[in-house]
Amino acid sequence: MTELHHSGTDALVPSSTADVRASDAEREHVARILRAAAGEGLLTLGEADERLAALYASRWRSGLTPLTADLPDGGHRLLENTAEARHAARAGLRRHALTVAVIAVVLLTVWVSTEADFFWPVWPLAFMALSVFKHAQRIDHRR
Repeated sequence: MTELHHSGTDALVPSSTADVRASDAEREHVARILRAAAGEGLLTLGEADERLAALYASRWRSGLTPLTADLPDGGHRLLENTAEARHAARAGLRRHALTVAVIAVVLLTVWVSTEADFFWPVWPLAFMALSVFKHAQRIDHRR
């Protein structure tokens, strides 16, 4: 636990200069990890409740780390298999595919306007199509 002392301005500050206050977003990130760990059976419901109570009571970042230290990879991999993560991954794939489609239209327009004999857009289009395919594979592999 971080000890507090009064600064010259009568404000309470942590005694360790390395400790920083935890934000609500940081606490919510750890809470998602703890809920996922309970959902996977890594924590009992009682353990998850205790850790969540300690999490929301913690004011400092140093108080957040021990709550997930005994989970595999600190629990970060557990978040990859949540509905939110799958939705974000699919949205990323859609953005990627849309970007490739826009670039393909631009390349085809340039090719048509230059009246080139050789269909030179085949090479960049092939690489971009491969990148979308690999992106889709990576998302499917995470499941």
